[in-house]
Amino acid sequence: MNVICAQMNLSTSTVVIGDAAVITLSGEVDLATIPMLHDALTKALTHHPNRTLIIDLDGVTVLDDTGLGILLGAAGAAREAGADLAVVCNSQRLRERLDRTGFSRAIEVRSRFSR
Repeated sequence: MNVICAQMNLSTSTVVIGDAAVITLSGEVDLATIPMLHDALTKALTHHPNRTLIIDLDGVTVLDDTGLGILLGAAGAAREAGADLAVVCNSQRLRERLDRTGFSRAIEVRSRFSR
């Protein structure tokens, strides 16, 4: 199943690969696009129970604090549902932000997708 959504400066797509639901984000994750991100994460948790959610941030150009909060909330919801959440990020700038904010201590940040 492949679901693609685009609005403002963010697009999301979700595809199942093996035991994981991979949500690919492209564009800006900020206050204006938070409702769309929240909706995509909620749908993925609902439609793919007990699967690991992989959030691919490689196409993200902006990730503000509200976006980090939504991702942390989704990780908590996944854990409550018996699943897990990880992030794929290869952007040095974004990885430094994830480290600096403590995000990478709470959620696994990977350099590539692996099953």
